[in-house]
Amino acid sequence: MRRARRECRDAIVHAPRVSAIAAFVRLGRPLFLGGGVLMYALGAAIAMAAGHRVEWGRYVLGQSVVTAFQLMTHYANDYFDLEADRANATPTTWSGGSRVLPGGELPAGVALVAAGVLAAIGAVLAVVLALCTHDGAIAATSAAIAVLAWSYSAPPLRLCARGLGELATAVVVTMLVPWLAFAVQAPDHAGGAQLARSIVAPALLQFAMLLAIEFPDAAGDAATGKRTLVVRLGAARAARLYAGCLAAAFAWLPIAYALGWPARVALAAALPAPIAAWRIARLRDHADPAAHERLALFGVGLLVATGAAELAGWLAV
Repeated sequence: MRRARRECRDAIVHAPRVSAIAAFVRLGRPLFLGGGVLMYALGAAIAMAAGHRVEWGRYVLGQSVVTAFQLMTHYANDYFDLEADRANATPTTWSGGSRVLPGGELPAGVALVAAGVLAAIGAVLAVVLALCTHDGAIAATSAAIAVLAWSYSAPPLRLCARGLGELATAVVVTMLVPWLAFAVQAPDHAGGAQLARSIVAPALLQFAMLLAIEFPDAAGDAATGKRTLVVRLGAARAARLYAGCLAAAFAWLPIAYALGWPARVALAAALPAPIAAWRIARLRDHADPAAHERLALFGVGLLVATGAAELAGWLAV
């Protein structure tokens, strides 16, 4: 860590300021922050639909906890995945890291220092949130988010290299984040059953998205010992799992409706189903490097579109 701090200081002193700042921002992959914002809003919207008044100060504080830990993950991931990213000859907009460190735009230590600072910021904000809400469940949820997010790429667990990163990310982004937002606004947890029904499809789509993003990285990951689920299963079986997750996500919607989901939410969430069916029909894209950018793009797009549709449905209830 001492060496990382020195590299960070030297980078600030010697690198051209504007280009260094731009590279530092790209290193944090801000485009991916949208998922945390969307899923947090979904949890709060369900609390509001259950009759709870939104406390905007607590809302912003909770979102700040999520964003700090999410950024921590992004910077840590680029640092700990540097070897795999260097070996990746087929990165896309959505996979292969930010490309800042492999390109030598900043020293690797900058990413580690940033991750440490963001971890500390997230921890402080989480303590403040727990004190404001007087809710042990919120403190436990924040701690779980922090531990799983750090362990995604950082040793000793390094979940992304064990075929567990996909599950851990789905748990954090599509389960714990909306639960945190919900619990902050609904201290009595009334409406929790509707929240549970609402996170099933996004969780499956998040899992599928990560598989889609891993296909372009598979060769580089395998060469460096990073055994993602795609590497462990092999591309063909991973592609079938990807298709199964897409199908299961939209098959869940009528079940959720039968269990008490509002019709408006179910119909809104079903709107992206034709795109999912098209992606299942194009399953062979996983074996075509020219289609990897499209595969990853629609993996991200299906999660965002379905989450946003659910959010709109709940806000309209």
